[in-house]
Amino acid sequence: MTSPAERPLDAFDPGAKYHIPGNTPYTRYYLARIMQYQFHEALCKKIGFQGPLHECSIYNSKIAGESLRDMLSLGQSVPWQDAFEKITGTRSLSGTSMLNYYMPLKEWLDEQNDGLECGWE
Repeated sequence: MTSPAERPLDAFDPGAKYHIPGNTPYTRYYLARIMQYQFHEALCKKIGFQGPLHECSIYNSKIAGESLRDMLSLGQSVPWQDAFEKITGTRSLSGTSMLNYYMPLKEWLDEQNDGLECGWE
């Protein structure tokens, strides 16, 4: 991909994101995204879903809703790791759930790109 117009050497695109000039920590968003996939995978297991993770929906699931409610009802009474473990069964963050979610796409891309070299000269 290339820029649609000539770019000056002093261009600073990250500054267009509010968090950069506002000095707002971004780690919370990064960690929340990882947790989101772990929650989704754990809740799909709780409702007994079998199949590709991207096809699982917890919409209208009483079991998933009760699990979320039970975790959220803890509030700040316990460390976040305890609340996280209540749904996921682990106290550790992992990117595995995100990889599982996108595995069908990765497999398709691997097949489509077979023999192709991607990159720049």
